[in-house]
This record gives sequence, structure tokens and C-alpha cells, in this order.
Amino acid sequence: MRAAVISSPGVVEVSAVADPAPGPREVVVAVSACGLCGTDLHILEGEFAPSLPVVPGHEFAGVVAAVGSAVDEAVDKLAVGTRVAVDPSLYCHECHYCRIGHNNLCERWAAIGVSTAGGAAEYAVAPVANCVPLPEHVRLEDAALIEPLACAVRGYDVLNSQLGSHVLIYGSGTMGLMMLQLAKRTGAASADVVDLNPERLATAKLLGCTATSASADELDRPNGWELVVDATGNEAAIQDGIGRVRPGGTFLQFGVSSSAARVTIEPYRIYNKEITITGSMAVLHSFERAAELFAAGVLDPEVFISHRLPLEQYGDALEMLRTGKGRKIQVQP
Repeated sequence: MRAAVISSPGVVEVSAVADPAPGPREVVVAVSACGLCGTDLHILEGEFAPSLPVVPGHEFAGVVAAVGSAVDEAVDKLAVGTRVAVDPSLYCHECHYCRIGHNNLCERWAAIGVSTAGGAAEYAVAPVANCVPLPEHVRLEDAALIEPLACAVRGYDVLNSQLGSHVLIYGSGTMGLMMLQLAKRTGAASADVVDLNPERLATAKLLGCTATSASADELDRPNGWELVVDATGNEAAIQDGIGRVRPGGTFLQFGVSSSAARVTIEPYRIYNKEITITGSMAVLHSFERAAELFAAGVLDPEVFISHRLPLEQYGDALEMLRTGKGRKIQVQP
């Protein structure tokens, strides 16, 4: 089969690799579409070097093409031809964090497309437990959006959003826009978006945000916001956002920063104003809910997916992602 392979830091090519075979409790998925995100850039840059070489792609959906010997169609609801979205998370289910329900903090955390071969290929292997069947009205090419949406749903689990909250989101890329859609769905009184990219801000306006700006200084909320979400990972945005939280409010670090990124905090203000600073890591008990929301139309795929490229252009897709072009970029095997 054809697959994109990151062989070493900075090196990616599309080449022929062996067709995958399922283990007893696994299935092989014929990939319909695979989305790219910032994690793929981190892999390319060597931040997950022990797993190289690897076929990337942790956002994908497709059709079951083969099943393992211990897959029971009646029990598992999976058979050749079943349409599925795939949760890439691979947990050990044995460590302390798995045992207390924080599987996304697993001490042996791994993921399809990060530490094992992923969906930037014609076929990919996934455990039965990671496959969520999709209704017929959901287009498989669009369903690759379910994985990032599951991350956003997890973010809102952490936020514990209340009705009538004023929300400020830094970043109007795919994840910032998904957080905007969820803010509207969870009863936000207002949802403002800050970004330096005017084209992305235009999309936030299209999706119905309350106000947009290149700087929070230009927004009319002098007392701050109850919920502030960073969806950029940018140090300057994070530093500014922490200072915008209203007393009793919450700052969510949702964007992925470099491990070397640093910001400063004011401990007295955190104490005196009861500011909560928290984070949200990947997916946790949120994939199935994201699939339900997606099937119910929480997102318009034609707005969120800006580019659909053939698999052979995976390297070009990574470069587009790096330079901030478009919104969600997909490759389609």
C-alpha cells in the first residue's frame, strides 16, 4: 500500500509499505480521509523521535476492510464494510492514571499515528475498542474531524462551563473554531475571538462569534472573561490571556506549546481572585460524544475543511500547516 512515512526528523515521503494485518482484537480500516494537526509537525521535527520511523495520521475515518480472528460482529458491532471513525488513543489500562480514570495521562501513553502506524495511508490498523460506527448520513471524508472535536469536548469537560459565561478564545484555527462552536452550544453569553490572521477571524465571524480582534485590548470587556481559552500554544497569547481572566474565572491551556515555552504568573492574583489555571490533554471519554455531536451537525465540514489533497501531497500538506494556510487540511488516500 501507499503511505506517508516520517523516517527521521525533517524527512517525510510517500512510499510503498507492507499492507497491515489485524491482530485478534483489531480491524484494518480502509482510510477515507486523514486530517493533519500540529502534533504531526512535532513528530516531523523529531519531538517523538523514539517512535520514528512512523506513518503519521491520528485523525482518520474509513471503512472496515478486515477483522481479527477474535472480533465478534454481533457483540462488537464491527464487520467488513462498517463505517467508522477511529480514536487514536492507546492506553495501557494498568498504570496509576489509567486505574483512576485519567487514561489520557497514561504513563505508557501512545497513539495511532504517533507511536504506531496511522491513517496517512491507504489502510490502518485499530483496536476494536477504538472504532466508533458512524450513521449513513455522515460522510466519511468529513468524519476525520471527529478526533479533534473529541479533544475540544474534553476541553469543555475541564472548563466546567456555566450558562451565561463570557468566553474569550485565542486562536481561530481549527481548534479555536471548534471551541467557539462548543461555547455557543453550551450557553455562552458571548464568545470573542482574538487572532492575528484576518482570514481566520473572518471564519470566526462566519461561525457567529460575538466579536473578533487582533488584540483583546480592543474588545469591550474591561472586567475580563469568565472563561479564557488559549488555542494557539503561543507564549505571548498565553501570557496575555492569563491576565484577562475575570475574578473567579478559569484559564484553559488548550493549544500545544513547545516544551521550552515559558510564561510568568502572579501568585497573589491567583489566590486573591480565585483564578483557576488548567489544561486539557487530548481525548478522555469524549470520542463517542464527539461522534454524536458531529452526526447531529455541530460543525459544518465545508467551513472547517479548507483543503482536501491526495495522499501523495502529504509533504505539501505539512508545509501548508506549518505556514498557517487554510483551516483543517486533509489528505485522502
